[in-house]
Amino acid sequence: MPRIKDAFQRMYAVQGLMLIIVAAIMLESTGLVQYIFATRGLREEANRRAESELTINRLEIEKMTASVEATTKSTAWVLQERLDRPEEFMDVFRNMLDTNPAIIDGFIGFTSGYYPDKGHWYEPLLARRTNGSYEELVLGSEGHDYFKADWFTTPMKTGEAYWSEPYFDESGGRTMVVTYSLPLRDAKGQIVGIYGADISLAWLTELIVGIQIYPDSYSTLTSRDGELMASPAETLDVAKTLRYETVLDNTGWKMAIVIPEEEIMRHVKRVGMIVGLMQLLGLLLLILIIWRAAVHLIRLKDSQESKKKIENELRIASAIQMAMLPKTFPTYPERSDLDLYGSLTPAKEVGGDLFDFFIRDNRLFFCIGDVSGKGVPASLVMAVTKSLFRSVSAHESNPGRIVTHINDSVSQGNDTNMFATFFVGILDLNDGHLRYCNAGHNAPLLLTEGDSRPIDVQPNIPLGIMDGMKFATQERMIPQGSTLFLFTDGLSEAENAQQELFGDQRVEEATRDIAPLSAKEQIESVYESVREHVQDAAQSDDLTMLCIKFLGYPGDSRDRKLKLQNDIRQIPQLADFIEDIADETGISQAMAMSLNLALEEAVATAILYSYPEGTEGLVEVEAILRENAIYFVVSDSGQPFDPTQIDDVDDVNEILDDRTANALGITLVRNIMDDVYYERTEGHNLLHMTKKLS
Repeated sequence: MPRIKDAFQRMYAVQGLMLIIVAAIMLESTGLVQYIFATRGLREEANRRAESELTINRLEIEKMTASVEATTKSTAWVLQERLDRPEEFMDVFRNMLDTNPAIIDGFIGFTSGYYPDKGHWYEPLLARRTNGSYEELVLGSEGHDYFKADWFTTPMKTGEAYWSEPYFDESGGRTMVVTYSLPLRDAKGQIVGIYGADISLAWLTELIVGIQIYPDSYSTLTSRDGELMASPAETLDVAKTLRYETVLDNTGWKMAIVIPEEEIMRHVKRVGMIVGLMQLLGLLLLILIIWRAAVHLIRLKDSQESKKKIENELRIASAIQMAMLPKTFPTYPERSDLDLYGSLTPAKEVGGDLFDFFIRDNRLFFCIGDVSGKGVPASLVMAVTKSLFRSVSAHESNPGRIVTHINDSVSQGNDTNMFATFFVGILDLNDGHLRYCNAGHNAPLLLTEGDSRPIDVQPNIPLGIMDGMKFATQERMIPQGSTLFLFTDGLSEAENAQQELFGDQRVEEATRDIAPLSAKEQIESVYESVREHVQDAAQSDDLTMLCIKFLGYPGDSRDRKLKLQNDIRQIPQLADFIEDIADETGISQAMAMSLNLALEEAVATAILYSYPEGTEGLVEVEAILRENAIYFVVSDSGQPFDPTQIDDVDDVNEILDDRTANALGITLVRNIMDDVYYERTEGHNLLHMTKKLS
């Protein structure tokens, strides 16, 4: 026996030594692989961060330049009508500067002798000074020969609008500027001068200097000809750098972010040292573990390991499931228009039920779902589905498109062939309008006084079965005081000891008379009915319920409505409408002018595209005034037309060449408003627009 014991000890010693050698090789290999992937990951992270910053700031600059272009072109029409009244030019310039704070001066350089009494040069200019005052100037002389200026010669030659190269404006802005200029034509279409607006490079420099995704990184902005427009005062001179660039569409300017490679690799080296120490500690720990395992290996039991593994899997699955669900109720105690409550009672064998909700732009986004299967796989699919709901609905307001995006993501790489029934809804808390999309889930019940009945849903297929499927959006109104009761099949399929299901009929009976109760009391009442049916039988599936009781908004006497005939000549009435709103809410004059411009475009679109020529109809504008936002709804009963399907216009000239084609159109509306979406309801086109006040 001692010889046999020694043989086993030698065998364990050899096996342990081999395992340690293999482990050491694997640890070193792991360190190398980690270094390679860490380097690649940091480069990819730098690329993502740089592209994100470039995109955000490119859009910021393009938004500013587009507003300058739009303001300049819109006032050009006014100037062309007043060529015979040059004394009114300064009033037009002043209105332009008041409308767009980015513009520091406006001017016109007329062709030689256009006004005989003005002489060879005539350049009226109005400049905004740093103290907020305005200075009127008349420029043009041998010392200021604007006929040779880039902003004058190029539009004269091409007949098109033009962004100039940067230069120092000694007479007007008295700072580094770029000029946006365009030809000014008389009634015969002849170019009589060049109308321009200057923007200071100080704003661009401040923006560019503020882009610093790493401590030693920096950013630059150059013109289309490569001339430096904005950069930090000092830049590092290093041999190896990573450079990321983007080009602004409307100006041709190039914005770049430069990152020293050492800035990124510094973290990799530091992490490499830490990983090396951890690997050494891990190797020592492995030796200890092998020694202890050799002593106790024979006494381990496979059955105990298997049991522990199963229990751990169920515990992890339950933790994943419960951690992802809303826990705090009431979730929105400050709201008087909504009573919300949800519960999930897990079964002994964990499933994949889920529910979630949040409020955005005074609309309640909510979902409920049930993943097929049990255990960790189901809980992981549940977690992915809920995360996708949050990420997609954060920027999407159409339930059908939300479900379509989630389905495509879940379906791709679904090797386990798991699927999930799913229901998504968006409830407008202003008026109770519900838009929803169903993907194979149980139809929610609408609970009213003494009544409970399922809402009309298209069944559709569940999520995860096939990508590329299109899910349709449905809609209806939710009466004030009623409840939308959502549940999973764990309710209707709850079994008693005789294997009798609770069933849809019992669900409707249990919910028929609970409408007056609070959302929490409604769920507790239904749960009690299920317990009476099931009694001592084991729960076979998760039981999930979500109650949304719409109490209705108490109303606000500040809300406004305006009805217009489908006649372009009625649009000026919007000015008084917006002025009334501005007086009520205290918004600035600049914001009021922007809102008026956006509403003019929205109403013009409804008049021109929803009603065929010769057709009479009404266009109604509703403004819902809240503490932190103003919600506008432009509605008409014309033919279906969704202006949000029109692509944004990169070149404003495309719009201005056809003023009747919705003027600045949906592009301008999107630039002014914080959220815009369209829906077709009960034969009406509804364009919803939100402007946040803080």
